[in-house]
Amino acid sequence: MADVCPARSEPTLSFTQGLILGQLSVVLLIAAFIKFFIFGDPPSPEVTAALRATERRSRTLAHKKSLLTLRTTAARQTAPGQPPTLNKKKSSILRPSPPTLTIASILSKTYYKVDSHQPESLDWFNVLVAQTIAQFRSDAQHDDAILTSLTKALNGSTRPDFLDEIRVTELTLGEDFPIFSNCRIIPVDEDGLNFDHGKAFNANTTTREGARLQARMDVDLSDMITLALETKMLLNYPKRLSAVLPVALAVSVVRFSGTLSISFIPSNPSENTPTKMAFTFLDDYRLDFSIRSLLGSRSRLQDVPKIAQLVESRLHRWFDERCVEPRFQEIALPSMWPRKKNTRGGDEIIVDMERSMSKAKGADIAKDLREEARKEIEAEADARADRVHESLRFRRRPKAEDVFSVSGSMPGSMPGIGFDGPT
Repeated sequence: MADVCPARSEPTLSFTQGLILGQLSVVLLIAAFIKFFIFGDPPSPEVTAALRATERRSRTLAHKKSLLTLRTTAARQTAPGQPPTLNKKKSSILRPSPPTLTIASILSKTYYKVDSHQPESLDWFNVLVAQTIAQFRSDAQHDDAILTSLTKALNGSTRPDFLDEIRVTELTLGEDFPIFSNCRIIPVDEDGLNFDHGKAFNANTTTREGARLQARMDVDLSDMITLALETKMLLNYPKRLSAVLPVALAVSVVRFSGTLSISFIPSNPSENTPTKMAFTFLDDYRLDFSIRSLLGSRSRLQDVPKIAQLVESRLHRWFDERCVEPRFQEIALPSMWPRKKNTRGGDEIIVDMERSMSKAKGADIAKDLREEARKEIEAEADARADRVHESLRFRRRPKAEDVFSVSGSMPGSMPGIGFDGPT
């Protein structure tokens, strides 16, 4: 029996139909990308701010729950009968210092009641901060140090390969100042967590080691702080510099409002650590940006919404990872003990002024001083000559016998002619 070859199935689509279908799918993908990525409408700022606030709040609550869980576990594992630690022998020369001040003693000595004290307005603090910022802006106008630092920071050694050199084209430091208000003092534990809410605060029961006082104040800034950049996106595949896309970006901080928290961490002599100031922002802050973008060299795309969302999300992430709770910044404070090398004022001001003068200006001043001294000496010499002339006018007249000389000559007579008096 001869083998029967099975009939082969014919393809349902021809090559032309498959090519057309493939091209059509690519066109649809490009159209969807342009519609939803480039020309898509961004969500409203209120919705975006609410979503970010919810995310930050959930992150903070999760961190607090983790800390409380670790505390409970550590308290259970602690043995009740531990031997007391040996104290280092203290010097017998120094008088015994008073016990360490607790939160209760500090609040009582400063007459501050946490539950009933009214928040402060901080008007005086706003004036000092405004003067500092105004001086900083004035120095920036006459010095390119801030531009140099920004350019160096943006063009660091870790710049990606697909980015060309970044150039700062505009820098505006704003005209308004931040306003601090509603300052209040809140006791917190060593981890920065508040004590029990809804209960009257009892400072005598806060014996936890590391508990400290924390100052919280509201901050509000409505200004236009702008940083504009220009760079190029480089396509290095399949070969280097296959395509170049110019990019211009301007980021402006429009408004910032939030709660600033400041506390002091005491020094630890055993670990040789100085006193530190810790500050952070609570997770209920609001930060609004205005982002402008420009892509291309000839046919340009202006203010692409997705680019603005991407840049804004990166800026929020950068801020959250540095100084938004539970993260905080620590600044070591210098020693406040009065020292001779830190003394200013008095005769040192004159010495500093003399050192700051240039050599040419110092030579001119010395020349003027010598000229004034010469004029004073000439004036004294003229006055002395006048006194001598006045004294000569009142001398006595000469006598007759003093007029003739020994030779018998008379003043004014011809030479060789004598005058003999009577014999």
